[in-house]
Amino acid sequence: VQLQASGGGLVQAGGSLRLSCAASGRTFSTYAMGWFRQAPGKEREFVAAISWSGGSTYYADSVKDRFTISRDNAKNTVYLQMNSLKPEDTAVYYCAADLVGGVREADFGSWGQGTLVTVSS
Repeated sequence: VQLQASGGGLVQAGGSLRLSCAASGRTFSTYAMGWFRQAPGKEREFVAAISWSGGSTYYADSVKDRFTISRDNAKNTVYLQMNSLKPEDTAVYYCAADLVGGVREADFGSWGQGTLVTVSS
């Protein structure tokens, strides 16, 4: 599966953004999907994940209650709604896919290019 992330940009602290990740192929609905992020000078870290059906979601503690992951299998797209953004959310955000998935970088075999999110204070 090929992935294309979009929706990043510059936003003030407290604002919102919605990231999208469009997937190619007709088997999108069989893949677990995840969002990861990498801040400058830091390692890539888990943000959120969703099961193939959308019935299960997982979040990093740092984004819980602020971010929401969702998917539309008819549109082959996964979303990350980010609310109450903080300067520490500034990072390049990556979407990832895997038939099994998980909450670790190693759990995902397919990755999209990143989209930059910058949160100003």
